[in-house]
Amino acid sequence: MKDTRKDIFDCGKELFSLNGFKDTNVSDITKAAGIGTGTFYNYYSSKEDLFMTIFMEENEKLKKDILESINPDEDPLILVKELMSLNLKGMNSNPILKEWYNKDVFSKIEQHFREKKGLEQVNFMYNSFSEIIKKWQTEGKMRNDIDSETIMAIFTAIVTVETHKEEIGLQHFPQIIDYLTEFTLKGLTS
Repeated sequence: MKDTRKDIFDCGKELFSLNGFKDTNVSDITKAAGIGTGTFYNYYSSKEDLFMTIFMEENEKLKKDILESINPDEDPLILVKELMSLNLKGMNSNPILKEWYNKDVFSKIEQHFREKKGLEQVNFMYNSFSEIIKKWQTEGKMRNDIDSETIMAIFTAIVTVETHKEEIGLQHFPQIIDYLTEFTLKGLTS
């Protein structure tokens, strides 16, 4: 039995990966899936809707892989730098996730990310990391005069800086993230 939704998803993922968001259109996807344009809209409301479904799945997969690869007992500075590095490498090596950094596409992706409650979909990572922060606070490895939610918001702010790397200067960007992480952690662990 043909699974049209999966066919659309798979064809869309392949085309977005090859051509990017901007250079892929619904007719390309429907042609690859062997369906009519009307059929596409029975499953997805727009190209953006399909892309975000794919983006969310890829993002969730990346975050789960990262969580499985880390050692939560590691020193906070080393662990957070590793998390940031793995996330950045994962985002940049996946053509779907890399679109997050595409200036021409970012506002559309961000809007759909918020509408689809994207952060809620990766709450497992934030909840897991929040537990690590609480553990560090209990062990005296991290300041406990700042609640763990605020600390998570600080880390989110560092990650969000990635969307401004061109404004910051590409030649400085990797070092900027590294320094921001280091300086922030030194302030949180002293």
